[in-house]
Amino acid sequence: MPLALLALAIGAFGIGTTEFVIMGLLPEVASDFGVSIPTAGFLVTGYALGVVFGAPLMTVLGTKVPRKRMLMLLMGLFIAGNLLSAVAPSFAVMLIGRVVASLAHGAFFGIGAVVAADLVAPDKKAGAIAMMFTGLTVANVVGVPLGTLVGQSVGWRVTFAIVAVLGVVGLVGIAKLVPEMPRAEGVRLRHELAAFKNTQVVLAMAMTVLGFGGVFAAVTYIAPMMTHVAGFADGSVAWLLVLFGLGMVGGNLVGGKYADRALMPMLYVSLGALAVVLALFTLTAHNKVLAAVTIVLIGALGFATVPPLQKRVLDQAHGAPTLASAVNIGAFNLGNALSAWLGGLVIAAGMGYTAPNWVGAALAAGALLLAVASAALERRDNARGDAGAPSAVVAGGSPAERQTAVQR
Repeated sequence: MPLALLALAIGAFGIGTTEFVIMGLLPEVASDFGVSIPTAGFLVTGYALGVVFGAPLMTVLGTKVPRKRMLMLLMGLFIAGNLLSAVAPSFAVMLIGRVVASLAHGAFFGIGAVVAADLVAPDKKAGAIAMMFTGLTVANVVGVPLGTLVGQSVGWRVTFAIVAVLGVVGLVGIAKLVPEMPRAEGVRLRHELAAFKNTQVVLAMAMTVLGFGGVFAAVTYIAPMMTHVAGFADGSVAWLLVLFGLGMVGGNLVGGKYADRALMPMLYVSLGALAVVLALFTLTAHNKVLAAVTIVLIGALGFATVPPLQKRVLDQAHGAPTLASAVNIGAFNLGNALSAWLGGLVIAAGMGYTAPNWVGAALAAGALLLAVASAALERRDNARGDAGAPSAVVAGGSPAERQTAVQR
């Protein structure tokens, strides 16, 4: 794998830390600003919605900017947002800081995924995307637990200041290691927008919203769930997040490996198993050992869907993938926002801290149904020889990908 992927992973590490660390610090932030846990959950929802809207906005604004330079500008925006969060005098200002940082998120991963895929051979694309996203998953093993520990020990403001420093490291890494890669000649905004007329692109994004939303329905409220239901001490949240991060790392790498071989079967297995595990979490959350094991499985199964979903969007939007790739990152975060909101609703309704797990199971099951429908539609179109809606994998993929697509 090219060294440039390391630079992308460094940037992803910083972004992943700021996205997920807030979940372990919700009680501290809520107490400091005098708001409830569900209200503090808006820091998760607000960030996610910022990604949803920021992904296409920043990508469109950067259509005439070389990809490397755009990645550097996005990291600058990320740094500014985290510094604002660190010094926020009120909950509203903290929320604004979160949104500012989030505006860089979707476009960074969207453009970064395209760059990563362009750096390798066609049959290595999902693996390259997974390598970039490894920075995001490793953040949950190192950055998030340490950030949570620092936030609980010396204050959550220090955590966000450190995250801003991580952004500076990512910016320097991109400047030094990522090669100059100007946008493809002849590709205009209208070409990027045309990808959204493809039903398969829309279905893949809908799978992203529901599937990843299932993960965050449970994980957003993991701190109160583990302390109030499982009986863990407050200080245990940090190492529980390490377990979640370890699951993410493993699931991301496995998903990248097998997505290059059998993309849709990989989605069937991961989404189906995710729905089952989330449903079981309502029971296992009452036992410390079982809860810890379940957290690992949620991380692994949830992130096993990331490389195949991102690759499917790139395959189906081939020729003009940048905007579709960025919007799909926004779709991940739309799922985060939806699930955090729904999880807060069921908690506020008095259904208990384990109730969001049922929400997550339902969302993951919905994603599985969409995956089955997407594959059935693709088989029908291939059988008809519909020249107007060819499978991007069959038309432009490697021999192995074409054979796999035909078998589907």
